[in-house]
Amino acid sequence: MTAKIRQDALDIFDAGLKAADPKLAVKKYVHRDGQKLLVNDKPYALEDYENLYVVGGGKAGASMASAVEELLGDRITEGLINVKYGHTEPLKKVKINEADHPLPDEAGLAGARQIIQLLEKTGERDLVICLISGGGSALLPLPADGISLNEKQDVTKKLLACGANINEMNAVRKHISKIKGGQLARAAAPATLITLMLSDVIGNYLDVIASGPTVPDSSTFRDAKEIIERYQIWNDILDTVKEHILKGVNGEIPETPKEGDEIFFKTQNVVIGSNIQALLAAEEKANSLGYHSLVLSSFIEGETKDVARVHAAIAKEILQTGNPVKPPACVISGGETTVTIRGDGKGGRNQEFVLAAALDIAGLHSVVILSGGTDGTDGPTDAAGAICDGRTVERASEQGLNARQHLSNNDAYPFFKKLDDLLMTGPTNTNVIDLRLVLVDQT
Repeated sequence: MTAKIRQDALDIFDAGLKAADPKLAVKKYVHRDGQKLLVNDKPYALEDYENLYVVGGGKAGASMASAVEELLGDRITEGLINVKYGHTEPLKKVKINEADHPLPDEAGLAGARQIIQLLEKTGERDLVICLISGGGSALLPLPADGISLNEKQDVTKKLLACGANINEMNAVRKHISKIKGGQLARAAAPATLITLMLSDVIGNYLDVIASGPTVPDSSTFRDAKEIIERYQIWNDILDTVKEHILKGVNGEIPETPKEGDEIFFKTQNVVIGSNIQALLAAEEKANSLGYHSLVLSSFIEGETKDVARVHAAIAKEILQTGNPVKPPACVISGGETTVTIRGDGKGGRNQEFVLAAALDIAGLHSVVILSGGTDGTDGPTDAAGAICDGRTVERASEQGLNARQHLSNNDAYPFFKKLDDLLMTGPTNTNVIDLRLVLVDQT
């Protein structure tokens, strides 16, 4: 029985992935009729533009650019996209620059500089299409004057380790950058700018997706300082970064561009895909497999271990009372949790989620829990996530693995690797954050 539920979980996750296909997302919102381009039903006359440039950054960049080339290949003048290593595909007009994520590297810095240099040569009669997707913050690293890439990496590491959520991290990163927080739009002006966004952000807030390089920034230098202080890492931040943020707080350097700035008068920003689409597709697949399904929420965040315990509790409730859905049941959730790192192990938030859940469902042989990142890479690993059932902890013990010790050391990857329970998709070339499944069969 458990083998069937596990396979069903894998099939449901795969259905969610397919719904997040970047090429389909682009073609859903962008259409061409001869010399007329329609973007979310807004018309653009292609003959009005001398040049058409394609730029951007994110894990889905190559797939998004491929769709744009299919629609506009004959009109593209030049283009450059920063993507994560391995997240590529062949393109004809747009160059792909591979770089690191989640920590930015020199390759990402070089690509970001080239993108800004390309945009600075655009004029009033040029059209720029910017392709933004999850991972764009790390893949478009262009530190503010006086801050080095190493210093920016240091801030990113500390924010990742302290448990800051993506909104908080991006508020800080925007204020130590020359490209984020609307500053890419500043470089593109006065050209016409269209930005297509594949969202990896809870709530799809435009100024948070990839740190909002083409939209007005709602955060401030003061917000950045307060976030760093809230997590008690202000004293750990390098002096050059602190000095830059303090200059911004004191008004000695300009804020990021805000709502009403004229650089946004000729811009259009469109979210073409998000987490809820993957969840709804997973729900449809679960229904087709005979499950009573429920989409819990696409807004779930918080400490990973705590969220895992709540999901395990839902599984127990289904078994005990048939609520919130009766078995066979499939409860689906999305969003993005955070891990406060206390150990020195290897893993990611999805693997940690499954390991924490495995401890709580131990002995419940009719329950399967899966969690995976839709980008195919969970944290600094080659796995998308993991899968567990009621016998996972028992099987681990038989192989000399202590589940609680691995969890306390943030060491889920080797735990699930030895059990052959890692979720391995390879790079998916998309990113709409995480998809979690709780499957409960009839006992």
